[in-house]
Amino acid sequence: MLEKLPLSITGPSLARAHAEAATLDDLRRDADACMRCDLYRDATHLVFGEGPRNAEIVLVGEQPGDKEDLAGKPFVGPAGRLLDQCLEEADIDRGRCYVTNAVKHFKYQMRGKKRLHARPNAGEVQRCAWWLGAELELLKPRLVVALGATAVSSLLGSKIKVMRDRGHIIRPAGEIDILVTIHPSALLRIREPDEKERSRLAFIRDLKKIRSFLRH
Repeated sequence: MLEKLPLSITGPSLARAHAEAATLDDLRRDADACMRCDLYRDATHLVFGEGPRNAEIVLVGEQPGDKEDLAGKPFVGPAGRLLDQCLEEADIDRGRCYVTNAVKHFKYQMRGKKRLHARPNAGEVQRCAWWLGAELELLKPRLVVALGATAVSSLLGSKIKVMRDRGHIIRPAGEIDILVTIHPSALLRIREPDEKERSRLAFIRDLKKIRSFLRH
């Protein structure tokens, strides 16, 4: 039995006004010209969501990484490949999922010639919620999977904590169901092999709740 925790509050992507568009293609064209925060200045591409327009499942990550920024596509780097592997082990058809991010431009710091990930701040998350909220409004999925703290903050606000609430399916008042879990990039940062495998299996257990939810 899946636990649903009722909430009277939501994060900015669900609680605030968002962009309006007739289709996802129209929304993407509008988003390509986004200057709502300064992240567009240094990014190569705005990285919009991808997946079937009738997707029952929407996976929301934090922001595009270096590989995603260069390709202009979400979840094509190491974390995306790991996510694909874990979805397969959880028996979730990746082709049924729409994947996107809470923030659409890559935020980074230069270290030598390398572009290193920098976490989006609250203001950047709030401004980009303009686009995520519109994606969800157009898609109307049965379940959203919040991958990591930035996605959780955008969807559910600051009172939900990833490590405390992971594995829970939360339904904000009058909104869609949201499964809380970690971002797969967290697994890539674990050095110790046994701990890495335990964490990977725990992530897969979270993802298996997608199938259980969709059966009901």
